Amino acid sequence: MAGAKNHDYHILDPDIWPLIGAFSALTFTTGMVFFMHEMAGWQAILGVGVAGLIATFFGWFSKVVNEAEGGDHTPVVQLHMRYGMILFIASEVMFFVGWFWAFFDFALFPAPLREAAENVWQNMVGQEGAALLAQFPPEGVEVLDPFSLPLLNTLILLCSGTTVTWAHHALINGDRDGLKKGLWLTIALGVLFTCIQAYEYAHAPFGFGGNTYSSAFYMATGFHGFHVLVGTIFLIVCLVRSYKGHFTPRQHFGFEAAAWYWHFVDVVWLFLFIAVYIWGGWGAPVAH
Repeated sequence: MAGAKNHDYHILDPDIWPLIGAFSALTFTTGMVFFMHEMAGWQAILGVGVAGLIATFFGWFSKVVNEAEGGDHTPVVQLHMRYGMILFIASEVMFFVGWFWAFFDFALFPAPLREAAENVWQNMVGQEGAALLAQFPPEGVEVLDPFSLPLLNTLILLCSGTTVTWAHHALINGDRDGLKKGLWLTIALGVLFTCIQAYEYAHAPFGFGGNTYSSAFYMATGFHGFHVLVGTIFLIVCLVRSYKGHFTPRQHFGFEAAAWYWHFVDVVWLFLFIAVYIWGGWGAPVAH
């Protein structure tokens, strides 16, 4: 028949969700700009943007799930989706490279900070005070003990990496019960990690702004915490799908992508723990 499908690719039907997602992202970023400049109406703009993005994620990804369960994700399509996920994770790696770069730049090259402090602040705080501003961490800043809550969170994430691997191997071997148990444990460990990090932020001895150390610390660890939250939601969706009978040993890219993302979150945290918590605060007074 004319127009019959004679290839392994999946041609998408016209869809409104990409357009909705684009306008939602524009609205969200506009709301963030309004919020940062304390302009009136930022709550409504930001709320509409967030609501639009959530609706886009739900609507668009629901269609992707239906395509997978409908047999549209052939081996060729799955291969290209894996390429896309690899490129996405590579872009996330470069995102965190930027924050690590900033942190190491502040820590290893304080000379520009010293020069700026001497030129701008010398008349206000004197020569000695200006020199202190160039230290990293700055004079008077107490850092978090890396071998208390940060070490506990490290162990939690490492354990979560083993449980999600257990779930993956259970799925490959047709063990649906093991898949569900592994996902439940991984989700619980992810939620525990987020709660501990929130507690750590609430009791941190330094605020977000005021110096380069605190700003770099919160931006790097905060964005990682956001990725843990996203990964946890990703795994919750996989758990719901597993209860619905989705995924087979030969067709489970949705779960595979979630597992890759979670392992990426694990590896980034190991670098954060070593570079930011241990090396970044070395020699500074520790808050108790």
